[in-house]
Amino acid sequence: MLWLLLHDEWGPLGGGGVSREVHKHYFRWYVTLTHGGFPVDDPMWQYPPGAGPVLLSPALLSPSWLSPALPSLTYFEAFVALTLAADALVAMALVRVGKRPGRSLHGAVFWIAGLPLLLHIPLVRYDVQATALGVFALLALSRSTRACGAFAAAGALVKVWPALTLLGTPRGRTTREAWTAAAVSAGALLLVLSLAFEHPLSFLRQQGKRGVQIESLGGTALALARRAGWPGKVRYQFGAMEFTGPYVSTVAALSLLLTAAAFCLLLLWRLCARRWTEATPYDAALCAVLLFTVTSRVISPQYMIWLLGLAAVCLTSRHTTQRPVAALLAAAAGVSALAYPVLYTQITGGTWTGCLVMLVRNGLLIAAAVLSFRRLWRSSRSPTSDSRPHTGQMP
Repeated sequence: MLWLLLHDEWGPLGGGGVSREVHKHYFRWYVTLTHGGFPVDDPMWQYPPGAGPVLLSPALLSPSWLSPALPSLTYFEAFVALTLAADALVAMALVRVGKRPGRSLHGAVFWIAGLPLLLHIPLVRYDVQATALGVFALLALSRSTRACGAFAAAGALVKVWPALTLLGTPRGRTTREAWTAAAVSAGALLLVLSLAFEHPLSFLRQQGKRGVQIESLGGTALALARRAGWPGKVRYQFGAMEFTGPYVSTVAALSLLLTAAAFCLLLLWRLCARRWTEATPYDAALCAVLLFTVTSRVISPQYMIWLLGLAAVCLTSRHTTQRPVAALLAAAAGVSALAYPVLYTQITGGTWTGCLVMLVRNGLLIAAAVLSFRRLWRSSRSPTSDSRPHTGQMP
């Protein structure tokens, strides 16, 4: 991954597109954040306020206050170093949990071997840091429900989706404590960020304007429609390549309806669930994030980092129902890297090759989502050798 990153400008994948996100956007936002405000008028800024401290964190490696004798690091170098540190922390946490009695090291192996399937993309996106918070939230649940809630809240303020790690907490005291800790932590963190920076919620305005990204399910449908004569175009806007033209707004609205339907489906599962194992919170988190990812208007390749991290947590438990889902996600990650950056010109051009690649990738994600929910539903409704009666507490 590091070798590909070092050769990003002229290597086999060429163009420098992968690392441009940090060079061009993250650093620009870093400068704005150092002046005490979020990028209000920047249409590319679509992240919750917790992303601010993450993007400012490379300043921690500045030699000016560490030691004048240390070599100077650029913003890009410091960002990559901190991303590698977050990656290492996730691996260490998975190994530590995997060594406990009745647990498995398969999760650590899956994370370490699975992340490079995305080539060097994980090193130049802050999704590894967000995934680390989601992973820590789930792994902390069996030891401290309050720590679980705090990590989930911090993750939600960085990239929203870690809030879904609380979906599968067993009903009763465990849920009350975890959700209360999350609410209190989120409120406290948001207050601190509001005092430290101006316009912390400015991202909501830009997020609402997003269209249909070419790598989403709706984007794949529109790409096939374009092959059949639909007059739509692809344009770079809001930080992604999106479709513009007739019916795009309809497809975007349909995606939002599907997301709402996914939420209702998950709520129904929680209301109907009768049995929990130690793996149920892990399995529910993976299922929830997978459903929301599949139905989203945007499925960027870095989203696969989230799913790989959650699948790794599932695999730390011998009771998980998500092993075949993890295999599908590993395959989808490999195809995602093929789509971006390897064949991205084919994807943006809407060629038959590009359409086929996206059909395969998104087909794998749909299959994983359906299988994940089906296995989660069955495990929490039907007696199994791994299930135990619901007690309201983690087994």
